[in-house]
Amino acid sequence: MHHWLVKSEPVKYSWEKFNKEGRTFWDGVRNYQARNNLKLMKEGDLVMWYHSNEGKEVVGIARVVKEFYQDPTTDDTNWVVVDLEPVEPLKKPVTLEQIKADERLKDVGLIRQGRLSVMALKREEFDRIIELGS
Repeated sequence: MHHWLVKSEPVKYSWEKFNKEGRTFWDGVRNYQARNNLKLMKEGDLVMWYHSNEGKEVVGIARVVKEFYQDPTTDDTNWVVVDLEPVEPLKKPVTLEQIKADERLKDVGLIRQGRLSVMALKREEFDRIIELGS
């Protein structure tokens, strides 16, 4: 199993809306590195949900329930989506400031490549963020 982090502006698609809907496809990715990460996601992989711009915090955990397929919001075959379903919210959100201040998370993609919307996490990074959110 692999671990991931996806970023969404809460005003565009929030964790709360995701939970109400119960499932979504992760669309709108127009960066090749982020797209390649979507293609690497496998059914059952766990995904951290990060609110960008407003909040700047990890708020929950989702699961990949369908592997990549053509993004239905575009005719351009370069772009793909995966389907996600919510697993659980973090007990308390983990802020970007907390992540930056934690020595065990110094190499996390969220810091190194802040604009990337879909990124891999090492198991240790995923577990540490969960620990901070407990």
